[in-house]
Amino acid sequence: MTDSHIPPPAPFVILAMPRTGTHYLEELLNAHPNVLSNGELLNPYATTWPDKHRLLRSDRELLELAYSCCPAQSDKKATHVGCKVNEPQFHDRPGFFAELTRWPGLRVILVVRENTLESLRSLVQARQTRQWLKFRSDNDAPPPQVRLSTADCEAYFKAADDFHARVVRSFTKSNMLEIEYECLLREPATCLAAIWDFLGVPALRFSSTATLQRQEMRPLEQTIENFHELRRHFSHGPYARFFDVGERGRAVAID
Repeated sequence: MTDSHIPPPAPFVILAMPRTGTHYLEELLNAHPNVLSNGELLNPYATTWPDKHRLLRSDRELLELAYSCCPAQSDKKATHVGCKVNEPQFHDRPGFFAELTRWPGLRVILVVRENTLESLRSLVQARQTRQWLKFRSDNDAPPPQVRLSTADCEAYFKAADDFHARVVRSFTKSNMLEIEYECLLREPATCLAAIWDFLGVPALRFSSTATLQRQEMRPLEQTIENFHELRRHFSHGPYARFFDVGERGRAVAID
């Protein structure tokens, strides 16, 4: 900001496990004239960040880039600027999370997917196909089926639980808003209304103009080759609910 009389944009961050609809959420947020979310700060391939060498900076310098320099991708006059970080991206920068918690006035939007198995399935599919997003102009061919090991499932489920608990533990309730992935897809207008109120920006009427599309429309038992084997393994533990093939288990949406 060049005018010292204009306050800097208020900072926010979107935190989530991979494949939880955060790209879709950012697309909706950026439709607001006062909100600018600049994508994955710690992703070296993110095209929203013109500084290709930014990850050589310290954690503090990265956050200053995100919230003080904030590379605007449009001419909008943003009063709130943000970025997003997925859980695995913290692994390469173990001190970054702590630095994030110290950023003054930071608002945190935590996106949680009810069925963590769907998140893992989608992540493996995306890695295999190298197709991370699907737009309206793309073909309608479904992603390939995947095969998951019990060890990978257990590790991923635990990582999700630990990450969600860490976020809730590290930020005050008044500075954090949890958004359910499934609610975002079923009732985007309701979720956005909660976000506008949380950020403190004027309410914006929801308009369904998103270009991102669902990548996977099939239920879990049709997308995971060894689904029934995994269901038997987890049937008596805390993660049995992820293998429910009833109406809730059949819910699929944008990855």
